[in-house]
Amino acid sequence: MEKEILKRLAEIEATEDVTIFYACESGSRAWGFPSADSDYDVRFTYLRKPAWYLSIDVEDKRDVIERPINDELDISGWDLRKALKLLWKSNPPLLEWLVSPIVYIETFSIADKLRNAVAEFYSPMSSYHHYLHMAQGNYREFLRGDTVWVKKYFYVLRPLLAMKWIQSETAPVPIEFQVLVDRCVDKPELKLAIDDLLARKKAGQELDRQPKIAVISDFIEKELESLGNVVDLERRNKPDFEKLNALFRNALNEIAQDHRD
Repeated sequence: MEKEILKRLAEIEATEDVTIFYACESGSRAWGFPSADSDYDVRFTYLRKPAWYLSIDVEDKRDVIERPINDELDISGWDLRKALKLLWKSNPPLLEWLVSPIVYIETFSIADKLRNAVAEFYSPMSSYHHYLHMAQGNYREFLRGDTVWVKKYFYVLRPLLAMKWIQSETAPVPIEFQVLVDRCVDKPELKLAIDDLLARKKAGQELDRQPKIAVISDFIEKELESLGNVVDLERRNKPDFEKLNALFRNALNEIAQDHRD
């Protein structure tokens, strides 16, 4: 499948006339709880040639590349300008991409410079609200009542544990689900139930609508109530946007120089 993914990325570079400098896995495979039939969620960042950005209508040009989703592959990417604007806002999905354990492409120094910039642009409050809305929405849709979509426990547990991480840690939220469980779950009974559910999912068991798992549901409902009372977690000074402009210009120069060579 990795060969197929690299082939698709090369096709995108050719047809869109872009340079993909970073591509990674996101979603359940990167989080650490894929099932046997999980699709591949490939996300990438790219740059176009300098002339494209010098057009007066650049703001109206599309800054996302997407391909039709099939049963195996979901692939899409962001232009670097868009990614930098989202870094300014401390966009959690972008922060997760940059620390994905599954990387398909990383060329040039651009992704590494983005990682180095995260410490300055990371906003605990922005991340907290993102994960809160994710947890609340998935809970309302999948986990209310005595019969629930069992596999969706992970899509509420992960953002809840991410919020608990933000409350106690200064670093951005790690992407791996197991790291969050080990750091943020201290009750043995709950941890055992989560580990058992994780093993069932990885083994390919059908985790569709089933009776709720009481110990996990109780934890989720209590945490949603307590974590919904957001306190001020902001710890950063107002970041300097000009640093992102410099990063963008340097990235353009780096790729342009490589093409000249």
